[in-house]
Amino acid sequence: MAASAPFAREAFVRRRIHVKGLVQGVGFRPFVYGLAHGLGLSGTVRNRGDGVEIEVQGPGVLVDRFGDRLASEPPPLARIDAIDMEVLAPRSDDGVFHIATSEAGVVRTGPPPDAAVCVPCLRELFDTDDRRYRYPFVNCTNCGPRTTIIRALPYDRLATSMAEFALCPQCRSEYEDPANRRFHAQPVACPVCGPRLQMLDGSGRPREDLDAIAAAWAILRDGGILAVKGLGGFHLMGDATQPSVVARLRALKRRPTRPFAVMAANLPSARMWVDVSGGEMLLVSAARPIVLLPRREEAASVVERIAPGLTTLGVLLPYTPAHYLLFHEAADRPRGIAWLDRAQAALWICTSANRTGAPLMTDSDEVREGLGAEVDGILTHDRTIVARADDSVVRPRAQQPIIVRRARGYADAAFAADAGPPVLALGADLKNTVCIIHERRGYLSPHIGDLGHPDARRALSGAIDRLAGLIGTRPAVVVHDLHPDGYGGVLARRLADEWGADIAGVQHHHAHIAAVAAEHKFAGRLLGWALDGFGWAPGNAAWGGELLLLEGSRVARVGHLRPLALTGLDQAAREPWRVAAAVLVEMGRAEEVARRFGVDRARAIEAVVARSGRTTSAGRLFDAVAALLGGPICITYEGEAAMWLEGVARRHGPCGAWRGGYRIASRELDMRPLLARLVDEPDAGRGAALFHATLAHGLAAMAAQYARDQEVMAVALGGGCFGNEILSTMVRAYLAAAGIMVLEAQSLPSNDGGISAGQAWVALRAQRGE
Repeated sequence: MAASAPFAREAFVRRRIHVKGLVQGVGFRPFVYGLAHGLGLSGTVRNRGDGVEIEVQGPGVLVDRFGDRLASEPPPLARIDAIDMEVLAPRSDDGVFHIATSEAGVVRTGPPPDAAVCVPCLRELFDTDDRRYRYPFVNCTNCGPRTTIIRALPYDRLATSMAEFALCPQCRSEYEDPANRRFHAQPVACPVCGPRLQMLDGSGRPREDLDAIAAAWAILRDGGILAVKGLGGFHLMGDATQPSVVARLRALKRRPTRPFAVMAANLPSARMWVDVSGGEMLLVSAARPIVLLPRREEAASVVERIAPGLTTLGVLLPYTPAHYLLFHEAADRPRGIAWLDRAQAALWICTSANRTGAPLMTDSDEVREGLGAEVDGILTHDRTIVARADDSVVRPRAQQPIIVRRARGYADAAFAADAGPPVLALGADLKNTVCIIHERRGYLSPHIGDLGHPDARRALSGAIDRLAGLIGTRPAVVVHDLHPDGYGGVLARRLADEWGADIAGVQHHHAHIAAVAAEHKFAGRLLGWALDGFGWAPGNAAWGGELLLLEGSRVARVGHLRPLALTGLDQAAREPWRVAAAVLVEMGRAEEVARRFGVDRARAIEAVVARSGRTTSAGRLFDAVAALLGGPICITYEGEAAMWLEGVARRHGPCGAWRGGYRIASRELDMRPLLARLVDEPDAGRGAALFHATLAHGLAAMAAQYARDQEVMAVALGGGCFGNEILSTMVRAYLAAAGIMVLEAQSLPSNDGGISAGQAWVALRAQRGE
């Protein structure tokens, strides 16, 4: 198309524009095409390994306007990190703008995240006259699978698991039509040419005579358990309002008290069970994470079975067409989409299809072999899941949501980094992720799991191969946690030998604070509190409440919580009464152990306290206080006691800090005065609120004192304990009041899911001689 008449005499210019960021698989090339076409400009746009390259030619004023709109009006799923522009000499061309063939090269962009089905696609899904009516794989440039189907970059259909589905003439026409919203939508499909849904019984036999969605809904309605193949793996689903279903799922998953997530049809439906006011935008976002929200007391009879003892419930909304079709079936197939604005009664438990400790299942045969005898049906399809991805988990917060688990819906390209050799970090043994820093970008894998399970170790190897393959690198440095018995060290040595790479170890809590520094690209001296359950430290020490000073790749321990007796070693993490009993014994109140925790436990504990190991773990401190205040004395999942403590504190409401509840001396934060008071506290809610406020004040006071003395301007908060919203909010407020900059995890998890990013950041800085 020629430039419009008013600009015909304007001098022509030609520019090459390189756009970096999340610009592949998000409709960016069709957007550029439409922008250039509308302005009458000529040129090309193509995907490259490091982003999108545009050459554009036309009157200077229009090319300038093109550049302005390129930066200010990107597609909804895109994220522009940088735009580089080069002036070229104008040349003769055909006067038309084209989408050119993708070009391989050095990869500096991660795979785009999967996105929840969009409203225009939902309109088609429920339009009886549309050719995609009730088609469970409807998608367009603004929604659908991305990361979970990609085999290679740049992102094109032939590099995905959609390559095996040849486009029919109608889909091909949409794909090639610049005016169509499916223009260059790589997963585009329809009932004629695309993937198909299939219903299997538990033994894996097809039920060909049934409508798959109708059969799946009948299982849910009748109190059965259904395995459903989604974007990144299988869910186990069941009616959350039926006690027998909840009990059966608990037995299947071996989760006697651990909370389940639930799926509601829409925001009005979610409001029946939780207060969505702080999390509406997260619930309806394209990422569609599980959002932890305050439960409604009027729904307590149902919610208590799903999330016993907690004040929050994890809720997510449908994100695949198949999810929506199940709710549509439950609503008796209403026409149109108006029904999605009304509350629906259906509420389904939606939990990962796996055995405890094992990774998410992605294949129908896995489900049949591992869970087939315990499920009533398998709703599956023939589109291959290339990359496993659990649901992400997010906790809303006024300042910035806390990412508890980073997985489906969030991009692999997590943070900017400095130049240096490619680095692979293997993360922690729990909540494992891996991270590769390559060409100034840090790429964090989705959540993998706990490496105590052999299937999780295989999944870790697969995640390394996939991530390294996608970005086209062979790491020159492999980094692991320092724990001598950790799997990371074993794997690091094997990979380093295989690749001829250097090997490095990074202490667990150093990595927690470094992860925060990496995310904020903070290169100065940084003070940080790392609070968690356990991290191995030199001398076989059990750390978990550490005040660290980072300078470049170096770290110094400048303070810590006063150690507690760790009676029973690993047992103490599963039995909070042990740490609480040790606190009583050391206070000279050993006689109370039997009354609180039983005679047999009292006999077992008193003799071993004096010769027990010690730990500075904040996690064990939370456990002890929970047990002293009447909370869980034995737990069935990580963090159960701490979550109970936060819940009762939230029910009670805010409480002022007791400034006499701690002492700071000899680089120790001593909470014994507070513990002595809490032992006699009759009101668990008041005690929990006082504990949070006083601990937060003590942490802030100790950090502020050191920061002032050593002229450090910023304090980072890292480690799983800062997933506690009450604690993190209070510590941040106290430090801000002292005039100190506070850095926290934002796009990375503060728990062990972010460890790999911190390890990689430290190793890179060491390679740079910092």
